[in-house]
Amino acid sequence: MKMSSLLKAQLALAALLTVAACKPGEKVPLINTSEADTTEAESAGVVSGPSVEEAVAAWDSSLEALRADTSAVNIAVPKGRTKRDSISLARAIRYGRRAPGWPVKGPTPKAGAILPAKRIVAFYGNPLSKRMGVLGEYETEEMLRRLDKEVAQWNAADPDHPVQPALHLVAVVAQGAAGKDGKWRTRMDSSLIEKVYKWAQSRDAILFLDIQTGWSTYEQELPRLMKWLERPNVHLGIDPEFNMHGNREGVRPSAKIGTLDARDVNYVSGELAKLVREKNLPPKVLVVHRFTRPMVTNHRNIKLDPNVQLVMHMDGWGGPWLKYDSYKDYIVQEPVQYTGFKLFYHNDTKKGDMLLTARELVQLVPAPLYIQYQ
Repeated sequence: MKMSSLLKAQLALAALLTVAACKPGEKVPLINTSEADTTEAESAGVVSGPSVEEAVAAWDSSLEALRADTSAVNIAVPKGRTKRDSISLARAIRYGRRAPGWPVKGPTPKAGAILPAKRIVAFYGNPLSKRMGVLGEYETEEMLRRLDKEVAQWNAADPDHPVQPALHLVAVVAQGAAGKDGKWRTRMDSSLIEKVYKWAQSRDAILFLDIQTGWSTYEQELPRLMKWLERPNVHLGIDPEFNMHGNREGVRPSAKIGTLDARDVNYVSGELAKLVREKNLPPKVLVVHRFTRPMVTNHRNIKLDPNVQLVMHMDGWGGPWLKYDSYKDYIVQEPVQYTGFKLFYHNDTKKGDMLLTARELVQLVPAPLYIQYQ
């Protein structure tokens, strides 16, 4: 079997490490603090890429080959990483090679699907808040210039998966106050969503709309966003951290980490699949944030549909070793379909660590196909 350049890199990288047992990682700290900011946002192109059949076959074959490999784990890390970081990366790779359920035997993606032929690299946040991520931290052109730089980094690290750039807008923002309707969330108005959509268009990027429900529900929030989701280049994210239901009913957002169940994911996925069928759209990507086990319950009951590509996204911050452990424990250990990995420019580096690089992350098994920067 001919190996892709990514697979060769994963199997023959620079520094040999012996995988040793180390103390299990602590939970990733709660991060995305929302703010009670006031709110202010067409041409739709179909995202296309390499043959879906070829991409799926190559992806499945590479994972099968890695799982069958019994050689020592070889990894490449930049100068300055600690031994703990290196051991955690090697352990995550080793676990991924042997983890049951990979590659996930899901439906074959339809024509026009982004994954697994491409990798999505997204900038996250809200223009009304400098604290929520890069979308609001920088002036528009500077933000887009930085996105171009990250896209180039990922294209260089893994040419087999050309990057689809993206902007990931929190369109429903959890709040620290109940508001007039008692839902503890604020909806961004149409002008703001349209503004960010135009930013995305200027870079041939796709747009994600993200929902932080607070005390509201996906049944209440999703219908309003459907007019944007009808566009082929608009996709969706849902954030259990701020979904205050189940055993979090009545708790203020951010007081505790929220949760959602497979039935919530299935509802949202089902609505997206219905939209795709009715409007004859390419498949939608659905990103589900996660950095603790209770954030997503009954993962085995999540239903896959050829009209929706589901990404379980490792959304926690901390040092490299902690992020690798979290990816292994909360994403790889509970297979759903595709995987994501979040990088925080400030929180990941506040203790002196260098931000994880594309060349490090493509070594993970499975390698994340959705990358988000906050």
